[in-house]
Amino acid sequence: MLEVSGLTTVFDLASGPAAAVDDVSFEVRAGETLGLVGESGSGKSVTALSIMRLVQPPGRIAGGRVRFKGRELLTLSERDIRAIRGAEIALIFQEPMTALNPVFTIGDQIAEALLVHGKATRREAASKVVELLEAVRIPDAAARARDYPHQLSGGMRQRVLIAMAIACKPSLVIADEPTTALDVTIQAEMLDLLREMKAAFNLSLLLITHDLGVIAETADRVAVMYAGRIVEHGPVRAIFRDPQHPYTRGLLRSMPGAADRGRLRAIDGTVPVLGAFPPGCAFHPRCPDRFEPCSTTPPSELRVGDAHAARCYLNDPSQVASRASRGSDHASPTTGRQSRTDGAR
Repeated sequence: MLEVSGLTTVFDLASGPAAAVDDVSFEVRAGETLGLVGESGSGKSVTALSIMRLVQPPGRIAGGRVRFKGRELLTLSERDIRAIRGAEIALIFQEPMTALNPVFTIGDQIAEALLVHGKATRREAASKVVELLEAVRIPDAAARARDYPHQLSGGMRQRVLIAMAIACKPSLVIADEPTTALDVTIQAEMLDLLREMKAAFNLSLLLITHDLGVIAETADRVAVMYAGRIVEHGPVRAIFRDPQHPYTRGLLRSMPGAADRGRLRAIDGTVPVLGAFPPGCAFHPRCPDRFEPCSTTPPSELRVGDAHAARCYLNDPSQVASRASRGSDHASPTTGRQSRTDGAR
């Protein structure tokens, strides 16, 4: 359905171009959910905006390919890409209060999506708006269609964005942190709703989140992103049972219930800011397993299982052997593997 290859998006800073998305590749297959996970500042939202060609200056797409149903999106004319946005690929934004226009009713905003893409006449749009609001479980849909965004709760506004996303029956929906601003019970309802919509409309879903619990419940495959790069990807079951990158292991250990009873084990440090990414593996300043090549040369992607790959020197036998021969103050590769097993349990 969607194939992203070598996508690079940079922001032109005073110090020069800085890559917020750096040589990112992944695919979303028909009917599946791919989870894109990572801390805030990892480049997830910029990836989504790049796919939709909505990156604003000083950002720009510097390279790569984005193919949707065999069509190269990055070379389409503005008119052609507008015909795809909303109709074939829909984006659910993270914060509905800023995504919705405060001076138009929600009915008018949903109807606009139908009218712009020729999916309904003005007379048909009103009834279709009510049908869409009912589909996303908004009570008294006809009355709510006349409301303005500020008159709805956060959960209701998020449902409106989902209704707008499915209005034109797209093939692919990109959901950017759709549950972040909601309380726990509403989050669960939103996830159930996304699953229902995916099944009812035969959607493919790119689910962007920092919540691995959401990924575990919803996704078929997962790509873990850090400092603009995909550091590990594979089937959800494989990632959760046997994570092969220290960053993925750190994310899993920081989940409530994922570690031993007691204090959560947070990852030391923070995601580096744009334009100040460290050399080598960008995670190495925070990594408990780092050794000599980590700080100088970025690791290549290494296959670690069936459809499972990670960018980490711990999975390179030649580097591990060299490390063992030199000795190290850090945990040995064997210790590292044991910690992966403990984390999976």
